[in-house]
Amino acid sequence: MKNMRFAAGAWLLLASVPAIAHHSFAAEFDASKPVKLTGTVTKIEWMNPHAYFYIDVKDQSGKVINWGMEMGSPNGLMRQGWSRNSMKIGDEVTVEGSRAKDGSNIGNARSVTLTGGQRLCRIEPESDPVSIRPHRMEIRCVRVSPADLF
Repeated sequence: MKNMRFAAGAWLLLASVPAIAHHSFAAEFDASKPVKLTGTVTKIEWMNPHAYFYIDVKDQSGKVINWGMEMGSPNGLMRQGWSRNSMKIGDEVTVEGSRAKDGSNIGNARSVTLTGGQRLCRIEPESDPVSIRPHRMEIRCVRVSPADLF
């Protein structure tokens, strides 16, 4: 009986780990605090449940600040035209998104514009949490060529 309770407790603990790791947009980010950042990609993490990339951005004083930008799942990004090769370390990018509620240097990336002007979106504009605001900026996205997927 004692072993059964231990096994049940261990199972509950392990089953709750994915639920703790995943969160809604509103839990961490504030759609009323938009950010637009331009910087150099320093790191890319292409894994579930959310892909992340990091960019070095200079503030008004010239100090370099590293920002972490969250995106959707790799599978969802691929359906939007992304691939793990869409961005590379060293690329200069401009990111539009929403800032973390706690004011840290973390954001939720809505769109990324590459140096050549190609814009990639994380989500469709219709499902964009900012789209409910009447003054939102129209976001138009392009798809990456199929050759970039492999």
